[in-house]
Amino acid sequence: MKISSRFDAGNIEVISAETASDIQLSIKPDNGSDFFQWFYFRVQGASRQALTMRITNAADAAYAEGWDGYQAVASYDRQCWFRVPTQYEKGELIIQHEPSQASIYYAYFAPYSHEQHLDLVARAQQSHRCQVIDLGNTIDGRDIELLKLSSTAHCSTDQAINIWVTARQHPGETMAEWLVEGLLERLVDQHDALSRQLLERCVFWVVPNMNPDGSVRGHLRTNAVGTNLNREWHDPTPEKSPEVLVVREKMKETGVDLYLDIHGDETLPCNFIAGQAGSPLVSDDILTAERIFKENLARINPDFQVERGYEPGKFGQETLTIASFWVGETFGCPAMTLEMPFKDYDKRPDLAYGWSPERSKQLGKSLLHPIAEWLEKHA
Repeated sequence: MKISSRFDAGNIEVISAETASDIQLSIKPDNGSDFFQWFYFRVQGASRQALTMRITNAADAAYAEGWDGYQAVASYDRQCWFRVPTQYEKGELIIQHEPSQASIYYAYFAPYSHEQHLDLVARAQQSHRCQVIDLGNTIDGRDIELLKLSSTAHCSTDQAINIWVTARQHPGETMAEWLVEGLLERLVDQHDALSRQLLERCVFWVVPNMNPDGSVRGHLRTNAVGTNLNREWHDPTPEKSPEVLVVREKMKETGVDLYLDIHGDETLPCNFIAGQAGSPLVSDDILTAERIFKENLARINPDFQVERGYEPGKFGQETLTIASFWVGETFGCPAMTLEMPFKDYDKRPDLAYGWSPERSKQLGKSLLHPIAEWLEKHA
């Protein structure tokens, strides 16, 4: 039996694997940081063996409370990811599974590799509606890519309404890029009347992956040097957070009328949006627009709900260092953080797959409806 993680986004350390019934593992922290929770590894040579895999440092993870009710995902082909029996007991995350094939992968959530990211950008570029813009380099030298989507026949950039979407500031939150994939598929669909209508009036600026370095390194929350990008928006630097710096500068160039930052939440078993409630500077009109946006999304997609979410004021003094709050204050617009679960949506559970890439993509496609409703009132 062999356990490995030396591949894109892989993360695990093997403490002991002498027997299939007592495999002891630990998750490696993000480089330069104490954050950890993301894991992704491969097991070979254990077909038809009952595996008991213990992640021994689970109690020290960034969000240990998120282990309760959580089920790990597994895949034989790295395309279909299904849930496997998982318990959190005595500070250890225990994954028990009997694979039917010689090679199997286990992960915190369905991975979204850098190659998948590059393929996503390349596919989107095949549409005449999409232009790929290079914003600069990450600390590890990877490209920071922005997709501009508009109707070249109808939409004047000078008069357009600018809608910004960013994803994966926290690289382990891979459901964020799955959502963006669904959103992009709909925006470039020439047979979709709603996307066509929106692109006649709006320009969509989409950053599918804000943190490619952390993604490849197998980080949960930070970039190559241990910086949490979603606490850098007030004062980013080339040394610590060039990813935020270049996106901020482009936003100042284009303006922002509506902003969505896509994330995953370790603890809450539901999809929700955190708006700017709790910010000392937000207006009642913007809070109303954000509330209506959430209600419209819940109406169009039953996988979304409005009853649960973060309490206003949750982030305290960090508030204006967070993307949605900085964008909302700077541009005076609705600016929201959309969160998806690592677990499942408990009111609409799927025992086989939990919250999944496919449901994330569908939620991304659904976003066009509340955007269209907001646009009617905005105009």
